[in-house]
Amino acid sequence: MSRHIIEPLAEAAQRALRAPSAFNSQPWRWRVGAGVLDLYADRKRQLAVTDPDGRLLVLGCGAALHHVRVALAAAGHEVEVVRFPDPADPDLVARLRVTGTRRPARAEVALDEAIPDRRTDRRAFGERSVPPAALNRLRAAVEAEGAFLHVVRADQMPMLAVVTGDAAAAEVADPEYRAEVYRWTHRPPWTGDGVPAGVAVRQVPRRVMLRDHALGGEAGLEPGGGNDRGAAYTVLFGRDDTPLSWLRAGEALSALLLTAVVEGLSAAPISDAIELAWPRRLMRDLLSDVGEPYLVVRLGIPAESAELPPVPRRAPDDVIELTEREE
Repeated sequence: MSRHIIEPLAEAAQRALRAPSAFNSQPWRWRVGAGVLDLYADRKRQLAVTDPDGRLLVLGCGAALHHVRVALAAAGHEVEVVRFPDPADPDLVARLRVTGTRRPARAEVALDEAIPDRRTDRRAFGERSVPPAALNRLRAAVEAEGAFLHVVRADQMPMLAVVTGDAAAAEVADPEYRAEVYRWTHRPPWTGDGVPAGVAVRQVPRRVMLRDHALGGEAGLEPGGGNDRGAAYTVLFGRDDTPLSWLRAGEALSALLLTAVVEGLSAAPISDAIELAWPRRLMRDLLSDVGEPYLVVRLGIPAESAELPPVPRRAPDDVIELTEREE
């Protein structure tokens, strides 16, 4: 294998270890060949109770795919991407092939530099509103990836709060859900995944409640002095409810979150309202039935200056396989 072809792909896959995923499950695998990088969904990491359809799993794979694309673009590589290239293997979600080199754009370098700085911030945000110009740039970043972004209006906020709160209460009432949360919040350190107590935020009343990762236990972070009054709540949505659309939505989510870092904003995805069928139906109503909701994302200006602790990441050797295959 040519090292000058293999190394950039492996390095980009390693950078994508930082991509966001539900419960920090990191449900993907990479296979690196000569000029080809394959992305596989790792079904062993699917959240069987929270995500029985695999929607969040594919969203996570899409976020990892976008992280890789950003890293390769910033390194000056032209890349061709084929999504779901093999109908006989639905777990092969994308194949990337290096096709040439070019000078990276400044915006591409900025997104790549945002990768190590991105964190899910579940603390309360401050009273300063997200600037409309920033929201427009976030919307453009999402649309460039084939999805759409709806900014929840003030008159829609009660519906979002009630749907999210009721969905969370229904899940917490399920012993199997509580067991799944416990499994992913009490991981052995060597696994490099999950949401440890040190990054969980203590539950307090919010405009829109966020998932309780501690489930009555002791959370490591305080919500801080913010009140979320300036937060913007957005719904990431698309045209249909298919794996290809989930994958593109995951790429759009990554673009949204990295662009938010560039804009000086914090963000926290909220998936409770799409994990059960009846809240998802209500979220379609909130969108006036113009599309399928994939995720809610809370955006805001941090009220706290303290840096968030990093979440665990899997070892590259556990996720990235180098092969002798020439495609």
